[in-house]
Amino acid sequence: MKTRTLLVFLTLLAALVLSACGPATIVANPAPPQRTLSVNGSGIVNLTPDIAYINIGVHTENASASEAVSDNNLETQQVIEALKGLGVAAKDIRTVNFNIWPNTQYDPQSGKQIGTTYMVDNIVYVTIRDMDKLGDILDAAVRAGANSINSIQFDVTDKTQALKQARAQAVKDAQSQAQEMASSAGVTLGEIQSISFFNNIPGPLMDVYGKGGAEGLVAAAPVPVNPGQLTLTVTVSITYEIK
Repeated sequence: MKTRTLLVFLTLLAALVLSACGPATIVANPAPPQRTLSVNGSGIVNLTPDIAYINIGVHTENASASEAVSDNNLETQQVIEALKGLGVAAKDIRTVNFNIWPNTQYDPQSGKQIGTTYMVDNIVYVTIRDMDKLGDILDAAVRAGANSINSIQFDVTDKTQALKQARAQAVKDAQSQAQEMASSAGVTLGEIQSISFFNNIPGPLMDVYGKGGAEGLVAAAPVPVNPGQLTLTVTVSITYEIK
């Protein structure tokens, strides 16, 4: 019994000695965190709009629904012909809304129905590519029968080159800021670690022209139109290693 116990003890001791002689695991010191400098630069380009979008409508009313539609069809066609006469292509004239609904009148004293008229609206979405004719087109549309012009939207057809210019300006701005900050902090710029950008492209500029009776609109013609400018902004974020 004592011999067996001694053998077990010697076996455990040998295993312990062998494990102590095994390869040791060395944990290296973690690398120090990388030092970086991040900057944001911006580039701005102003563009003069070269295209306009207009909603032009014809509103008619009549005691007869069919006559209200007939009157509206006639006046709308006159408006379309006037637009084409000033060089607007057929593909740039698109119907976006056509409505007809009854307008019932009631006696304010008795509350009884005293009559019904029918209202018709036909609205076309027009793209104007010749900005020099914009005022004349509005004038001609109103004189032809348009009595509702909801808005004018100004835009730029191709912004590709303007965006390239704005991005280049943004990168130069970010580089200039990084050099200035590194010099002030007494460090040296290293390699660029990351770079990203964001294009801020505004939607078309909107300017309300008018809405109401044709007489009031005709009296204001010829129409002065000022498209103003469209501003594109690009923001660039750059991260540098610093030494």
